[in-house]
Amino acid sequence: MSNVSAPLMPMQQGHLAPLQTGLDFVNTLDFWPVPHDHLDSPQAALEWLASHDLMHREARDDMLHQFEHAPAAGWQLLSRLHRIREAMRGVVEASVARRAPDPADLGEVNRAMRTHYIYELVPSPDGVSLDHRHQGDPVDGAMARLAESIAREVITGDTSRLGVCENDQCRWVFKDTSRTGKRKWCSMSSCGNRAKVARHRAKQRTAI
Repeated sequence: MSNVSAPLMPMQQGHLAPLQTGLDFVNTLDFWPVPHDHLDSPQAALEWLASHDLMHREARDDMLHQFEHAPAAGWQLLSRLHRIREAMRGVVEASVARRAPDPADLGEVNRAMRTHYIYELVPSPDGVSLDHRHQGDPVDGAMARLAESIAREVITGDTSRLGVCENDQCRWVFKDTSRTGKRKWCSMSSCGNRAKVARHRAKQRTAI
């Protein structure tokens, strides 16, 4: 029996997922103009994670190969992703509304962040710095990074800049980077313009 430890997974560059990636993940369940889930299959979900640098493509390919022989495992994984996505939306919407989040949503996000990391020193321009990497199931690592992106924002960020599109049929979540910080819509070119048109038509009907 060899005493040599198995090699660890290579460190993922830029381990912490940016907030925008977490918000993009929440918005993969798209309600406007027609409801559409961009993560509608295990294959689509793994491709999304890989394309957003949340897992290595080699790991994606390995998992897809496993799902060919055990399709039920793929759908179980997809269900996990959907649960954490819904919980992340719940936490964001609670922060926007300045209310306590649903305990079930907090529990789901906390479970996602319970993953094993290895801390180590890595080179930096001025010497060394401390970094960490995930060891284990690559999807667990991806979900932890997504959950962390939201958790960091609601704890240390300016939550007054978090928003939910006021188009009730859209409900995209976003970070308001405008100068005034009073953005109401996911985009003025879409929901914002539709709202302006609706208000204009309402005024015209009132004037008749």
